Amino acid sequence: MSIAINRQRLADYFTTLAETSSPSREEKQVADYLRQTFTALGADFIHEDDSAAQTGSGTGNLIIRFTGSTDAPPIFFACHMDTVKPGHNVQVKRDGDIFTSKGDTVLGGDDKSGIAPLIELINLLKENKTAHRTIELVFTTCEEIGLRGAKALDHRQLQATFGYALDSTGVDKIIIAAPAANKVRIDVHGTASHAGLNPEAGVNALLIAAQAITKLRIGRIDDESTANIGVIEGGVATNIVPEHLFLKGEVRSHSMTKLDAYTDEMRRHFVDTAADWPIPPESEARRPTVTFTVESDYPAMRLGETDQVLETARTAARKLDRQLSFVIGGGGSDANVFNSFGLATAILATGMNEVHTTDECLDLNDMVRLTELLYAIVTE
Repeated sequence: MSIAINRQRLADYFTTLAETSSPSREEKQVADYLRQTFTALGADFIHEDDSAAQTGSGTGNLIIRFTGSTDAPPIFFACHMDTVKPGHNVQVKRDGDIFTSKGDTVLGGDDKSGIAPLIELINLLKENKTAHRTIELVFTTCEEIGLRGAKALDHRQLQATFGYALDSTGVDKIIIAAPAANKVRIDVHGTASHAGLNPEAGVNALLIAAQAITKLRIGRIDDESTANIGVIEGGVATNIVPEHLFLKGEVRSHSMTKLDAYTDEMRRHFVDTAADWPIPPESEARRPTVTFTVESDYPAMRLGETDQVLETARTAARKLDRQLSFVIGGGGSDANVFNSFGLATAILATGMNEVHTTDECLDLNDMVRLTELLYAIVTE
């Protein structure tokens, strides 16, 4: 199979997208650009849902449809419009086929390295008058701050029941499984006192938290699970025994049973440490307490070896004489949420590199390879 990708046009689309600021909740400019672009390309359906009321974004999610001319089942491709910070006023630097930012912002390849190939795909189909299946494009908001756009997506507007989220590092790679995650917040309450005049009257919330942390299993717990404490804040002055400290962390696992067990294990270590904290009989200090709050961040996803979404990708790769790698991921994405809706969703790599840093870079050749794969998928 051979299709001539317009490399310069693809590069121009990416540059325009990258230089359009869209940190989470500020995606409206990108949404407007996509609406205008796909309208000009003859989209049959453009729908903005009402998710902005839930996410706080300046726009809802977009669903855009190009009706097909073959009997192949409809398919969707999804990307998120938002980027992490620093993401305002990005200036793209191109050196041959390599894109970087000028150094004080992210580039925005996460996830605009997925959006640009989708625009080029539709151009190719129109120019070549290529027969294709019905294609639905889903552009979400607020992915980087908790998959909020995807969680609020009006997915009932979709005709397709399976598709791909274009959102991963690597090339010719498909992620077929990803863990569920719990966010945790731990509030440790002790008793304040003057650290120099009367430290004995205090109960140090920091010491309680520190002792509990030494009992935790942090990092990789087993081959399916990880845990982390990433934020610790508390105290008001160096001469005051800290009365309150809070911590934020997470537990991830591909097993829901393990996720629950490891989250409860973390809770017990903090609660038991506070309960066992020694309080002198003569002290007027209050017994320390712990409040442990758990929020389900996203569900696990796991696709079956023979699921249509994976078979479709394999067939497309064979047409291109390529080998795809099928891997198990460690992070969460919109695909976790789509799968929970009953929409079988695999994650396609876009070539993004060093994401979430100001060293982020992207190779045009990787976007070309992705566009070729997308073309093969929709023209199966």
